[in-house]
Amino acid sequence: MTAQDEWLRVESIDLEAQGVAHRADGKVVFIDGALPGEWVQASIGRRKNNWEQGTLTALRHESALRVRPACPHFGLHEGACGGCKMQHLHPSAQVAVKQRALEDSLKHLAKLSPECVLRPMEGAPWGYRKRARLSVRYVAKKGTVLIGFHERKSRYVADMQTCAVLPAAVSALLMPLRALVGAMDARERLPQIELAMGDEVTALVLRNLEPLSARDQALLRAFGAEHGVQWWLQPKGPDSVHLLDEGGPLLAYRLPEFGITMPFRPTDFTQVNHDINRLLVERALRLLAIQPGERVIDWFCGLGNFTLPIARQAAQVLGLEGSEALVARSRENARFNGIGNATFEARNLFEIAPADLVRYGAADRWLVDPPREGAFALAKAVADAVQDPSQAPGWVPPRRIVYVSCNPATLARDAGVLVHLGGYRLSAAGVVNMFPHTAHTESIAVFDRP
Repeated sequence: MTAQDEWLRVESIDLEAQGVAHRADGKVVFIDGALPGEWVQASIGRRKNNWEQGTLTALRHESALRVRPACPHFGLHEGACGGCKMQHLHPSAQVAVKQRALEDSLKHLAKLSPECVLRPMEGAPWGYRKRARLSVRYVAKKGTVLIGFHERKSRYVADMQTCAVLPAAVSALLMPLRALVGAMDARERLPQIELAMGDEVTALVLRNLEPLSARDQALLRAFGAEHGVQWWLQPKGPDSVHLLDEGGPLLAYRLPEFGITMPFRPTDFTQVNHDINRLLVERALRLLAIQPGERVIDWFCGLGNFTLPIARQAAQVLGLEGSEALVARSRENARFNGIGNATFEARNLFEIAPADLVRYGAADRWLVDPPREGAFALAKAVADAVQDPSQAPGWVPPRRIVYVSCNPATLARDAGVLVHLGGYRLSAAGVVNMFPHTAHTESIAVFDRP
């Protein structure tokens, strides 16, 4: 019997949506497209001493969790779109996989279990993605343009005609955009179109490696007028982005529960899922449980997504971010919303030491929302200050920390430091399904001091 002929029982699924099975000799096999409980055969593409990786070729005893993918471009076949990994798995089961990934990370990396597992936050599984970076490629031999995500496990652009995770109105633009780019003089020098949607504006950022001709600009204007989109150009880095024509409507999203409107530029970091972001901000502030007169620090504050709502409840809030430009934008957003009790400061938050905690002052509560790298320096500074108070004279640790994470592994690492060395309890943790059908796991955790 060859390896490909062996029937394997799939025991579990990992975050990359690979089924996990074992051969008769105990060797682990990761199988793309297989689900727990199924008996499958696989074509093996990679072999290592302790594991193999392959793709589903035959299926026996189909899982009850298997569903028909909503997108015709999803699958295991050559040329399949790689934007999603889990469309063949029921959405509720996807959330369970992510919850298990969070709990496993905390258990194995930090030797922790949350005292309370928060109910997962989830929303509509389709049409949710308000931000996307779409690759563009003019295929001269075929006289066509491809616009979309990359193919599965490939650098090539998928031949996408629709996309189920983009809003329907944007999905319907894919083919017209292909025709537009194909008609442009610069079609061979336009590598990317970035989507950024506000509550009332759909912005498209065209990455143009060279200045556009008057004809190409006219084509963009006509397309924008016909389809109701706002064109931005990006000739160089993200800071070079600018409107094709000044004076357009404001690109912004709202947090209506707090009376906040957040203007942003299309290349700014904002959450891809506005509905879940609103729920996340509401839950984070509920978990913070701010009391009248308290002071709060928002670490990694970005444009003020959490800072400005916090300011509606706290006496004072300090937002800290690593970029002077972002801090300036946060201040603008505070002024735009008439908020006077929020201050902002730029600082490299990956180089925080106990003395910096003294500098920024004691706060009753912290909100921490770092990038994928996590907030290790911050957690270590807290632990060092607790272990040796002389390093941070007069500083008092916050009673509660709410930590929003986009990487379970770095959250677990930082949680281990805060609990085992910083004297905190992991009071609660749970997942936020910000990106349905993908392996991305957002989560939220609460740390309390006695």
